[in-house]
Amino acid sequence: MKKALVISGGGSKGAFAGGVAEYLLKEKKNTYDIFLGTSTGSLMVSHLALGKIDALKKIYTEVNQRSIFNVNPFRITNKNGVTIVNIRHSATLLNFIRGSKTFGESKNLRKLISKKITKEIYDTILKEKKEVVVTISNFTANRIEYKSIKENTYEDFCDWIWGSCNYIPFMSLLEKNGHQFGDGGFGCLIPIREAIERGAKEIDAIILETEITQINRMPAKNPFSLLFTIQEFMMEHVEKHNITIGKLSAKQKNVKLNLYYTPTVLTTNSLVFDAKKMAKWWDSGFKYAQKREEEKSSEFRPDILDV
Repeated sequence: MKKALVISGGGSKGAFAGGVAEYLLKEKKNTYDIFLGTSTGSLMVSHLALGKIDALKKIYTEVNQRSIFNVNPFRITNKNGVTIVNIRHSATLLNFIRGSKTFGESKNLRKLISKKITKEIYDTILKEKKEVVVTISNFTANRIEYKSIKENTYEDFCDWIWGSCNYIPFMSLLEKNGHQFGDGGFGCLIPIREAIERGAKEIDAIILETEITQINRMPAKNPFSLLFTIQEFMMEHVEKHNITIGKLSAKQKNVKLNLYYTPTVLTTNSLVFDAKKMAKWWDSGFKYAQKREEEKSSEFRPDILDV
């Protein structure tokens, strides 16, 4: 029976998913045949497939804006303990003058992917016949694509991971094979149905949003912040649609589906990479999964009472 670990998109919130995955793999001793991720989830699945939890944690608790952006479109300030994010107009204007199609550039992330997801990791995954798949949006062909490590060279697979993470138009546009690609979350933020289509009969899905909407966004102050708000709105509703479809598919095909949501809102801007906060989110994810399992095991079960 195939079992899958599915991780949604969510930028810096991926640290929370890492904590949940650490508990599932190291404490609960779960094993998986399929590892499927979108956006930040695509960054995680290669390490998780080989059980390299500590190496993955080091990445997610040391990363910062410079690790991701070579042209950072955001100006981040801290006022009275509150993080305020604005657009760096000079940087975005200069980027346009250079001929870029996006407000920012995330070529540093591509370098980080090559550095951390090594050829050795790629070869080991193939040798152990692990199924590692990432989601990417093909804007040119107007479709969602699922890129398996088994069907791609090392360099191509790194490109697909990078493209899956690139939140357009704030990050780089991947132009490859005559097509333009971007964040897989634009089409499928949590690919539960794809895991089912690939034969999974039990799925642990980590969703980097709360189960019930808990946020009212601040009114936009300029066109850039309005664009970000609109995209976040659309992504959240894409995610809800993905979950609904996933639940229906699981019910139809008799698949056991375990959903792990964030219990609280972690951030309103997942493109801000704060290492200290992400370290806390990782620990929160681990504790959340642990608490959930403890509550599950202590549930009153009248059906197993000997009467």
